Amino acid sequence: MANTAQARKRARQAVKQRAHNASLRSTLRTAIKKIIKAVEAGDKTAAVAAYSENVSVIDRIADKKIIHKNKASRHKSRLNAAIKAMAGTVSAPVAKKAAPKAKAEAKPVAVVKAKAAPKAKAEAAPKAKAAPKAKKTV
Repeated sequence: MANTAQARKRARQAVKQRAHNASLRSTLRTAIKKIIKAVEAGDKTAAVAAYSENVSVIDRIADKKIIHKNKASRHKSRLNAAIKAMAGTVSAPVAKKAAPKAKAEAKPVAVVKAKAAPKAKAEAAPKAKAAPKAKKTV
């Protein structure tokens, strides 16, 4: 049991915070299930709509550090892949953030030159090791 007033207060706060975090985790799971349900129904248009509505929920909960940002990204990636794998008529990319046009137009696309292949040696056989030198005795 907490011995000081500060420890008792922190214990009370921890209970409240845990309940709040549990509620947010539940919201996250519900959002993911909505997308999965739309994908399993087979309607790509509905799945895209569900994804675009619920991806912000996933991001918001990751921003609050209820889940790690990489976990949120993994969920979004897998859900997006499931939607893209569906047979349907929606061909637009699913919920990608558009880069600002000013930045995209300002930077020219760099042309990458291919490196020249290394010259092949005639019959590239491994070099034989020289025999070790004999030790001199005095």
